[in-house]
Amino acid sequence: MRSGLLLLALFVAAPAAQTANVEVQSSQGTSYHLRVTSLKEARFRNTIRQKYDFSCGSAAVATLLTYQYGDPVDEQSAFDVMYAHGDRAKIAKEGFSLLDIKRFLASRGFEADGFELPLDKLGEQGLPAIVLIDERGYHHFVVVKGMKGGRVLVGDPATGTHSMSRGRFEAMWKSRLVFVIHNERERAIFNSPRDWAVAPAAPLSDGIERNGLAPIVMPKRGPGDI
Repeated sequence: MRSGLLLLALFVAAPAAQTANVEVQSSQGTSYHLRVTSLKEARFRNTIRQKYDFSCGSAAVATLLTYQYGDPVDEQSAFDVMYAHGDRAKIAKEGFSLLDIKRFLASRGFEADGFELPLDKLGEQGLPAIVLIDERGYHHFVVVKGMKGGRVLVGDPATGTHSMSRGRFEAMWKSRLVFVIHNERERAIFNSPRDWAVAPAAPLSDGIERNGLAPIVMPKRGPGDI
């Protein structure tokens, strides 16, 4: 228990922006060297972080191509191409549009379009998608990486990979549009264990049934009981 607490303390104390090597000592005096990564950084392992306030579109398309289609591209490259061929004044004010993203994908051989589809259909097709969410009035592009157990896994260029309840996601997904690549289905990566690893569901199936403990709890005896 002591070594576990020490590891937790070192993990929390590790710089949030870096992966670090830490030494853990057990109660028997044995030392272990472990490589730990903060949860904040782990969430950006498979999601590309946006560099600018208005660049969630370029970061989202870079995430989609790099981690969901195995076509590595960094955000700056996507940003440069989309900015050079788009309406610069509008981009600077409102950010990239789906049309900017569509043109960039076409330049790399990907055919993509927006469709009004229910989430269930997206899950059935096993296709990752770029969607526009509205979070407290802030319009923001994220990548839908998977769906299971009533939760939606998103790659958010601002906060990284994380899951949320379907209800919460649908409350923010007001347009009901999904922007998907439809000519490279065999390459699509959806519900990847690597993506879910940084957003695991609570292990409810391993929980203890509290109502079932009564038969195995020893009753408290009073004076005169045998």
